[in-house]
Amino acid sequence: MCPILFEIPIPTFLQGFLPSSVPIYSYGFLIACGAVAAFLYASHQAKVRLGVPKHKTLEMINVIIIASIVGGKLFYYLEKPSYYLADSARLLENFGSGFVFYGSLLFAVPSLWYFFKKNGYPAIKFFDIIAIMLCILHAFGRLGCFMAGCCHGKPWDGPFAISYSDPKCLAPLDTLMHPTQLYSITLILSILSILLYVRTKRQKFDGQIGLLYLMLYAAGRSVIEIFRGDEARGFIIDGLLSYAQFISIILILIAAFFYRKQLKSTK
Repeated sequence: MCPILFEIPIPTFLQGFLPSSVPIYSYGFLIACGAVAAFLYASHQAKVRLGVPKHKTLEMINVIIIASIVGGKLFYYLEKPSYYLADSARLLENFGSGFVFYGSLLFAVPSLWYFFKKNGYPAIKFFDIIAIMLCILHAFGRLGCFMAGCCHGKPWDGPFAISYSDPKCLAPLDTLMHPTQLYSITLILSILSILLYVRTKRQKFDGQIGLLYLMLYAAGRSVIEIFRGDEARGFIIDGLLSYAQFISIILILIAAFFYRKQLKSTK
């Protein structure tokens, strides 16, 4: 598609120690847009519902972004550890793209828990706000994946098949495949609609939105994994159970346990 949106030219007198132009990558640009949209939503909700000032919400967003980059990139490297251990310079390859969402999530959750405890905020109530915020940020991120060609699908010549021709894309070139990034965007926006409906009409306990998010996303992600074609993401059982599907199963079981427990307690 379009991994580089545009390039900013560098003045001639600076080109001795700087490149002639600086590329603006679509993935990073869309993540930045998602972060702004997520901050606007979270800061408003945190202020209205919990009385948290905007600067603290901004600190929370920074925690999420840093933890997500570290966790997402670490899990990405762990998909091919021998490749990166053989040459450490490869760690900088495609650094602006190539992240594992579950790695970001697993790093962000404990980081946020520490942030809430340190500041004395109700973590469970914040969890509901963060779930919707993550949907917003994640949807922008998957659009970035679509532009960059990462998280691509298996070869497929169906009616919605897509192909990539830009050599800077991470997907196989000139190959029709499932638009799994668009599947993910559809899933995330559907979950977002459900969460907003439950929050306004059906919420029964604090943390319900967050737990619903985990269960719905994990279930949907498990299905989308069937159509993913980036084999490097790793399998526990080759061709049958990917690492993401395994993590999804664990998340569903844990979230369902706490959901049922909280629902019974509320009744």
